[in-house]
Amino acid sequence: MIAAQGERLLGEEPCAAALEDAVAKVKANLKRRGDAFPHIGLGREKEYRWEANDDWIEGFYTGLAWLSYEYTGDPFFRERAEAQVNSFAARLAAKRELDHHDIGFLYGPSAFAGWIVTGSDSGKELALRAADHLLGRWREPAGLIQAWGPKDDPDNGGRIIIDCLMNLPLLYWASRTTGDARYGQVAKAQAELSRRFLVRGDDSSYHTFYFDPANGAAIRGGTHQGMSDGSTWTRGQAWGIYGFALSYRYTGDPAFLETSKRMARYFIDRIPEDGVVYWDFDAERGEETSRDSSASAIAACGMLELLSLLEPGDGQREALRDAVARTMEALSGVYSTAGQPEAEGLIDHGSYHVRGNLGLDGYMIWGDYYYMEALMRIGRNVPGYWYERGDGYEPASLQRRS
Repeated sequence: MIAAQGERLLGEEPCAAALEDAVAKVKANLKRRGDAFPHIGLGREKEYRWEANDDWIEGFYTGLAWLSYEYTGDPFFRERAEAQVNSFAARLAAKRELDHHDIGFLYGPSAFAGWIVTGSDSGKELALRAADHLLGRWREPAGLIQAWGPKDDPDNGGRIIIDCLMNLPLLYWASRTTGDARYGQVAKAQAELSRRFLVRGDDSSYHTFYFDPANGAAIRGGTHQGMSDGSTWTRGQAWGIYGFALSYRYTGDPAFLETSKRMARYFIDRIPEDGVVYWDFDAERGEETSRDSSASAIAACGMLELLSLLEPGDGQREALRDAVARTMEALSGVYSTAGQPEAEGLIDHGSYHVRGNLGLDGYMIWGDYYYMEALMRIGRNVPGYWYERGDGYEPASLQRRS
């Protein structure tokens, strides 16, 4: 049920209760699992697999520790987060499992977050080294950041994917911090390429697009995790909403803001009655059709970011507020694991790679992170770890327009 006019996006008490529940679960996981990181369940398991820091998702777990520290001030969370950042430093030094573009996902909510929260010089330096690694994935003459695989990979040499938009903030920030324009130029070029080729004319999106690595000529759009090449994978659409909004924040290019708004309208128009999307907007819906609570959590953060950027009189503000309210009430009230103290995840019914029969209905650590980020945006005006605090951030109004 959407909050009545004049009320907050999520009531103060429900928001506080959801945050308390999240913090308790993060603390329990950190105590119980030591130095291990959560990995995705293989099927429909209601538990994480706890393994080494060697996938694309570990940064979100550290991000949860930093968010918990910001919420509570409990030094336990800072100590655990800083220990995990050391693990990320060792991983970058060894170049372990880093032949992909998800460097921002790894080092944004970990090293960059540590610098934001504590002013740590070592966190800042590690984030800059990570930005150098990501910059190294720029491919000339194709003119793109290669998503997956080593240079000259025959299957991936000219491939981009929409997820990359959320890795670009690391490059934008590095450009501002070092004064080297190259980082920002590459980030903006990748965002513009994504805008032109990943976003369709009806404001839906491709997951991936292929170019000729020799000259950058466009070949075709496709998917890896969506239902089909022509369908709209919901998590990809959510990455687009948030990612283009962040590119606008850094560049001021109005085309990025307009693209984010258009993608948000497409998403909002297709939210099911219960407030949480299925894994693909074009998938047939039945009792066994996987939801993706993580896509809904990402989209909520993206819409909150949009609300912080739009002018007060923008006609889309009310629709965005309605969608955030509806989504967060569903996630916190129905899809969360509140009342399940032994649960490892914060929200249930996420999906990873349905087409590949992996992670069909369970906990997704990025879903947990974006859920808690949304709660912190709403309850504490803390915007997450994608740009510096005070970087022109104006928190979204928590009051619904009367």
